[in-house]
Amino acid sequence: MAATRCAENATNVDEFLLVGLHILPELKQFFFVIFLMIYVLTLAGNSLIVVTVFASDHLHSPMFFLLSNFSFLEIWYSTSTAPSMLSGILADGNSISFAGCLMQFYFFTCFAAIECFLLTVMAYDRYTAICFPLHYTTLMDRRQCLKLTSIAWAGGFTLPFVTLILLCRLKFSGEKLINHFFCEFSPLLKATCSDTSFLEVYVFFIYFVILLVPFILIVMSYAYIMSAIFKISSATGRHKAFSTCSSHLTVVSAYFGPLIAIYATPTSESSRNLSKGLSVLYSAITPLLNPIIYTLRNKEIREAWRKSFHKTS
Repeated sequence: MAATRCAENATNVDEFLLVGLHILPELKQFFFVIFLMIYVLTLAGNSLIVVTVFASDHLHSPMFFLLSNFSFLEIWYSTSTAPSMLSGILADGNSISFAGCLMQFYFFTCFAAIECFLLTVMAYDRYTAICFPLHYTTLMDRRQCLKLTSIAWAGGFTLPFVTLILLCRLKFSGEKLINHFFCEFSPLLKATCSDTSFLEVYVFFIYFVILLVPFILIVMSYAYIMSAIFKISSATGRHKAFSTCSSHLTVVSAYFGPLIAIYATPTSESSRNLSKGLSVLYSAITPLLNPIIYTLRNKEIREAWRKSFHKTS
């Protein structure tokens, strides 16, 4: 009966209200400043990596080409949700148009998919460098890098498109609340009265392709990498080999950990706040970790910055 009444009242809505993060009123300004600083540092840090890689001749290698792609992606990935989150903190939730909500969902999903794919390509790069060092320049030449990154970007923008079309066909009830700080899939479904069984099955398949397949490939790559590292006789050689992939492994753990925790657990109202907290980790914190991790662990980038500083001083 409730479903019937809901279906009778279903209509096309003009806008949604994003509930946002649940923050005590006296702490709103504090968290606004914190998240604003995180966003600004994310933009600055990743932009600096992109500029450094393209401006330094000795960084024109497959590993740094992939890193510059990844940093460029992090700028847009963070931008797809950060402004919405910031405005929601100050305004205690904010409205977003129906079209704007669907486009935010689409682009966020695209960037999240591209990130999974690029992390997989970066794992393959480390796999070929450590397991096949004599053939590395052949297996990961410039043409191959362009091919793999193009597939990652094209696949990321293509796979969620059908989901967007299916969401556009849904009917929504008078309940316009989205219990999140951006238009994420599960809270968006809560506002519809349409039959979503086919959509949920399709999205499960897409999430499997976007999330689990790359994660499995990355785990397999590191299984071979670890096997090859343990076969190196000297401790110095093992340390040097592992250091070339430790930054990537750290970023993979920080990104896939919260994502898998969200989509592997059943969705319920009691777990919604936990889900939003984990979403903050992979949508806001992880993009900031990228420049920090790679600059702290990468001598080549630090050396390029040192040379640039001396040239300008």
